[in-house]
Amino acid sequence: MEHKAPNGPMRFFSKIDDPRCSQGRRHCLSDMMVIAICALICNADGWEDIETFGRCKEKWFKTFLELPHGIPSHDTFARVFARLDPDSFETCFKEWMAYLGRASNGRLIAVDGKTLRRSFDTASKKAALHMINAWCVTNQTVLGQLVCKGKENEITAMPKLLELLDLQGAVITADAMHCQKSIAEHITKAGGDYLLQVKGNQPGLHESLKLLFDKGLTGDCQGVEYDFKEDVDAGHGRIETRRCWTCWNIEGVAPSHWPGLESVACIKRVRQVGEQTSTERHYYISSLPGRDAARMLNLSRGHWGIENQLHWRMDVVFGEDQRRIRKKHAAENYTRLSRIALNLLKADTSERKSIRLKRKLAGWDHNFLLHLITQEK
Repeated sequence: MEHKAPNGPMRFFSKIDDPRCSQGRRHCLSDMMVIAICALICNADGWEDIETFGRCKEKWFKTFLELPHGIPSHDTFARVFARLDPDSFETCFKEWMAYLGRASNGRLIAVDGKTLRRSFDTASKKAALHMINAWCVTNQTVLGQLVCKGKENEITAMPKLLELLDLQGAVITADAMHCQKSIAEHITKAGGDYLLQVKGNQPGLHESLKLLFDKGLTGDCQGVEYDFKEDVDAGHGRIETRRCWTCWNIEGVAPSHWPGLESVACIKRVRQVGEQTSTERHYYISSLPGRDAARMLNLSRGHWGIENQLHWRMDVVFGEDQRRIRKKHAAENYTRLSRIALNLLKADTSERKSIRLKRKLAGWDHNFLLHLITQEK
């Protein structure tokens, strides 16, 4: 049976710069990209799995791929993806996301970092790879990712990641590390809004917010306009109460000017498990109007979707933390392949099944796998 080539998402990855010399090149890079992504969708784990998957599906792949010399070996996959330029890969990834219609307008984008724990190499003194990801909470897709030299370098990587995104109309959330004036300025100049957590790395601002909310809220914020929202969530033997206060009359709160600053917020979380009760407060600054505490509370909760919807899936579903791919750019490029596979699985609405079942179905049903990589209705 003849199939047309996957001319949807996959065509963007044919634009990636091939690191190999043209002389003696036996396999098309675009063919290798399609095989690798299909294999990862179908539960492959590592280069040998990808080669084996390709050989098992070779007859099917030949209906729409060139494959002039058959399926590449696992050594060829490993060597090519180790040399592949990550920046070129990420540029094509950005174009692909635009094609899928995953624009960020009106959506919540959570930014957070993750370390690939087994990517270190003691022999070559190579540290574990640390990636910073932009996750669209609303449609649960990865919008972009960049590697940084460690958690402390997330601050310098953040502006580069934001440059890759369409921020017009989006709300960007990030932890206290990224509570920087330069980040706030970058977001607002690009047409977005921010909700940034404040901790001790901004001592003056942090103390001002503590004074406003810890003491100002005593006596029901007398003389201060504010909005309030409370949420209670119970289940699995725990009760969690979240209270959010927002304030927009903030003259004198920030010790110096913050770009676009319109409001501040305090969220108090009280968690009760059996007889044990824990309480914590978090403080935020935002370029959003402060008269909607319910929205602020939802945005702060939504930010943590990057932990259980992206990082958890990468670890548990794709086995990212246990992967021992380390050579050159191989770890970074492999994790990008994994995120492409996750995005394709999440973008599909034809099957109301879990990611785990969709991966199995793709391995069993060629038509469903072709549908995933073309994203055609």
